[in-house]
Amino acid sequence: MKKVLFLFGTRPEAIKMAPLIAAFSADKNFVVKVGVTAQHREMLDQVLSFFEIKVDYDLNVMKPNQTLHELTSKLITEITETILQKEHFDFVFVQGDTTTVLAGALAAFYQKIKIVHIEAGLRSHDMHSPFPEEMNRVLTSRVASFHFCPTEASQENLTKENIHDNVYVVGNTVIDALLMGLEKIDAAKEAELLSKFNFIDFSKKIILVTCHRRENFGKPFEQICDALLEISTTYQESIEIVYPVHLNPNVKEVAQKKLIANNIKLITPLDYPELIWMMNKSSIILTDSGGIQEEAPSLGKPVLVLREVTERMEGVDAGTALLVGSDTEKIISETKKLMDNAQHYAQIATASNPYGDGTTSQKIKEIIARC
Repeated sequence: MKKVLFLFGTRPEAIKMAPLIAAFSADKNFVVKVGVTAQHREMLDQVLSFFEIKVDYDLNVMKPNQTLHELTSKLITEITETILQKEHFDFVFVQGDTTTVLAGALAAFYQKIKIVHIEAGLRSHDMHSPFPEEMNRVLTSRVASFHFCPTEASQENLTKENIHDNVYVVGNTVIDALLMGLEKIDAAKEAELLSKFNFIDFSKKIILVTCHRRENFGKPFEQICDALLEISTTYQESIEIVYPVHLNPNVKEVAQKKLIANNIKLITPLDYPELIWMMNKSSIILTDSGGIQEEAPSLGKPVLVLREVTERMEGVDAGTALLVGSDTEKIISETKKLMDNAQHYAQIATASNPYGDGTTSQKIKEIIARC
């Protein structure tokens, strides 16, 4: 039997690890352990509960105003001493590009344990955007033993970096998680959610907004807010803009000050089941989130990406997403095209999702089982 450790710290990592944990746990050839660093404590716990994930090691490393170098050094030490020196593992799984990923990969490398990198090969080709995620994933690729790429473009990025061994294109586990999650939202949960959000008029078209990345702080975020205000005025009778506002004061204070309109609903951050439910209810999604760029096409939702660059160009190339950045006029014009041109909307909504079909976790498990 092979012993595997799934190591993660944030909500997005937990979501994308959840279907993998389920797949490996269902196979008697694997002993599965789960370790969390709790970079996102509350949001992480919501996902663990929703997907019924049992945690074996909870490092709970976060403290207020912690710097990146403090967090990174603490993570390497805690992962090593609390987990890797207590049990022998054949594989350590890390997902994506967080500080937990880099620290976990280095800790496993120092212990000479094989590192499995999920969602490998994403690149913006700008070390400072997103920061520090781009550097985290580049460095993780140098020490990983297995690279599971979501798309061929991700594989090509690794090829250019002279990484050729154990590289597989398998799709993205976020699609597996999305489909698992929607199955869990039954009729009772649907009624509960409709009751909770009864102040939103779902008979109108819903435009869902998520915007929280540090690249958009300051003037870019103000420009995005200006665009949302213009859109809300133009389509006052036919749309509801729903914006779960991040708690960071760089976002929250500006949004509450600027986004004042009857058809703009500023709400508290959504937990994962609420978010995927709201995505499913929406007509258009404006986001700077990486995960939503991958999920929305599976639901047939056009995405306007509120970033100047994205490491997920496959969606843009496939026609499921449009890169609009923080340009006020571009955000407005592209939203209007989706609202006013049914043919244009349908073309984007029905484009093939380049990120997978919900079988990624099974593919990864089968490959690791052969090793």
